[in-house]
Amino acid sequence: MRILFINNDGGGFSDEIEVADGLTVRQLFDQRLPQRAPADYLIRVNRQPTTRDTVLQPGDRVTITPLKIEGAGKV
Repeated sequence: MRILFINNDGGGFSDEIEVADGLTVRQLFDQRLPQRAPADYLIRVNRQPTTRDTVLQPGDRVTITPLKIEGAGKV
């Protein structure tokens, strides 16, 4: 099935990707951002906060945005 994946980490990009039926948000995160901690990111499906166990559906829009931007100073 196809979903829209928006990765705002680093330079950021978006693309329609093919994923397996029954894939969860956590599995997608682990595939796309290995060696990263989900707690360091805001993850949304269709612009709504989601849980790690949410099963993705065809046409879903998944957005992954870091909570802290590297190089940004404290105010």
